[in-house]
Amino acid sequence: MNTGLNNGNPDNEKIRFSKMWILIMVLVAIYGFGLLLTFTIKAYHEKPPIPDIVENYNGDILFNGDDIREGQAIFLRYGLMDNGTIWGHGAYLGPDFSALYLHRLAMRTADALSIETFGAKYDDLPDINKSLIASQIKYILKENRYNKDDNKLVFTPYEQLSLLEEPGLWKEYFSSPELNGGLKADLITEEKELFQLTAYFAWTAWASIANRQGADYSYTNNFPYDELAGNTPTTGSVIWSVISILFLLGGIGALLFVFGRNKTWGWAESNYREPDYARVGNPSSSQKPLVFFVATVALLFLGQTLVGGGIAHYRADPGSFYGIDLSNIFPSSLLRTWHLQLAIFWLATGFVAGGLYLARLLGGKELKGQTILTYLLFAAFAIVIFGSLLGEWAGLSGWFKNSTFWFGSQGWEYLEIGRFWQYLLIVGLLVWFILVARASKPAFQRSSTRTLTIFFWISAIAIPVFYVPAIFFDNMTHFTVVDTWRFWIIHLWVEGFFELFATVMVALIFIELGIVSKKTGLLIIFLDVILIFMGGIVGTGHHWYFSGQTQFNMALSGCFSALEVVPLILLTLEGWSFIKLSKPSTDNNAGFRHKWTLNYLISVGFWNFLGAGVFGFLINMPIVSYFEIGTYLTPNHGHAAMFGVFGMLSLSLCVFIMREICNDDQWRKLEKNVKLSFWGLNIGLMMMIVLSLLPSGIVQMWDSIQNGYWHARSAEFTGDTTMKVLGWLRMPGDLVFIFLGALPFFIASIKTIFRK
Repeated sequence: MNTGLNNGNPDNEKIRFSKMWILIMVLVAIYGFGLLLTFTIKAYHEKPPIPDIVENYNGDILFNGDDIREGQAIFLRYGLMDNGTIWGHGAYLGPDFSALYLHRLAMRTADALSIETFGAKYDDLPDINKSLIASQIKYILKENRYNKDDNKLVFTPYEQLSLLEEPGLWKEYFSSPELNGGLKADLITEEKELFQLTAYFAWTAWASIANRQGADYSYTNNFPYDELAGNTPTTGSVIWSVISILFLLGGIGALLFVFGRNKTWGWAESNYREPDYARVGNPSSSQKPLVFFVATVALLFLGQTLVGGGIAHYRADPGSFYGIDLSNIFPSSLLRTWHLQLAIFWLATGFVAGGLYLARLLGGKELKGQTILTYLLFAAFAIVIFGSLLGEWAGLSGWFKNSTFWFGSQGWEYLEIGRFWQYLLIVGLLVWFILVARASKPAFQRSSTRTLTIFFWISAIAIPVFYVPAIFFDNMTHFTVVDTWRFWIIHLWVEGFFELFATVMVALIFIELGIVSKKTGLLIIFLDVILIFMGGIVGTGHHWYFSGQTQFNMALSGCFSALEVVPLILLTLEGWSFIKLSKPSTDNNAGFRHKWTLNYLISVGFWNFLGAGVFGFLINMPIVSYFEIGTYLTPNHGHAAMFGVFGMLSLSLCVFIMREICNDDQWRKLEKNVKLSFWGLNIGLMMMIVLSLLPSGIVQMWDSIQNGYWHARSAEFTGDTTMKVLGWLRMPGDLVFIFLGALPFFIASIKTIFRK
């Protein structure tokens, strides 16, 4: 039985570090969170105003603020954020509702002005007359007629005309899956709901075109791009993109200079002794139940891939699933909700299992009651996971219309899980932290592992704590405020603290295997924290360029998000050393017990650089994001980074647990499944990107620049021959990913449970 983390190591003395490391780490965290909190506070004060009353020139009330908020609630209740987008945020099967509304408003205004001036519709005019009309449109729509003193907004006759005509167009959109990307037929038919939904779209369109008071750009920094309406890129979006490149080059240069001077940093200089590659695991009674967590990860992962395949089919053929009307039972909004929630659940479950296993290794003692508490935690997670998934199905099916926010789907992308289930999830994560801290507490009492334990605890408690912002809003909260807190979770929770926790756990695994010393492991953790937080905290704001925040956010977030690439450069520099350290110095590596754990971790480095680094930086620059956000370049980055990095990390922890649970004979019976899964997942993901997601994103951004953002997101464009072919080309990669990747991994997890 193990009695502590790699107690065979010769470095059990107390490890001391220069206070400079702690000082730098604290300063980076202070400036990072200081700026992030500043962005958040400014979002409350500078968000686009929701007027109490919207009236026409005659003073007749058209709609009020409650209609706007109720329209947002309807938008969320029917899962429309998992169909289309608002200000670029949401799903990709439907249009950007704000952009489409704005363009149709601009066309109505253009036709009315053209008929008044020249007696013909806008499209029938010669170019010189079109130019004259376009200048008038820009003047009319850009003027801000909001009165702050009485909180009233005045609509022009053209905006009033749109308000009257739009409900019928949206009713038609919701009438058929072929028109709306796979939503249930006749999804919304009630006149009041259609009117309030239209009022919400009208407000989002107004906020995206009317100049912010005291500025020469709109509340959304002139997003979406629509030359006819008068929305073009701001000067700031160009300037801050250029300056962000300077930050990137400067950050890389500083990294290479400092790293070159300190050759003891990183994995390469950590060969303080020959690792014990053939170390045999001896799992305790509280570690053995974790195999059920692993099987749950595999089941949810397999389910997510199958659901993802269904979504991809909706993109290529929204009207039917090989002759079956799938939208009536599993509409595309439900499948995308499940796709996102399943991803979050299996990623988190893998980290939970890995944390519990390594906590026991770190502590070195089997505590009374830990086994039964682990089983109870597993039951609690199962209730939250499967209960919330069924609730989302019931909620989007209209089974409990008045309580869907609590027990069904909230509707907010990535945070669709009902509020009731969110509370249970937070409680479950806190209980998990208590179990982790309880199991690893003996390590805190040993001077040789105290610092490691502190980092382990900090990174673990951050996971439940930084999920709490998910409950800071509801379906009536202002979109700008919600989007601010949403990305505290989507970006900061996942890309910040999950990554920190993963770094700590990888360091613990390497220390346990004897690949690195405790001192080297701690040094790598310090470096990772500093480099991740240096750009990653402030870089969260690159999601907020066009969702109601000002140029202040664009300036700082655009520059600091470029620094997110810097730690990935370091990882790439260390890549070959990492590969060499994962293998014995002898030619025969058959005895290397955790070969596949390390292979999964090596793939994390590859996808980190490509998915998070290359594809992430591509879309993070403000001027690129202006034309790209909400196109297929976003899921191209998302799939490569979310699965390639955090998915592979979660699976590597599962492989580590499976190998520890199995003896050599048992492992030989399932190793081929793990090997097949490794190659199937990596090859399948690369095929998805190369054959479909990346070319689709490039073609779509090209159209956005040429014809306007609204057009690149329209059914006319996404349903044309080129985009449909690229949609079908997703299938080969999907099939490899599912049947040669996810399925073999699931089989391996089942074999682990039923091992003899």
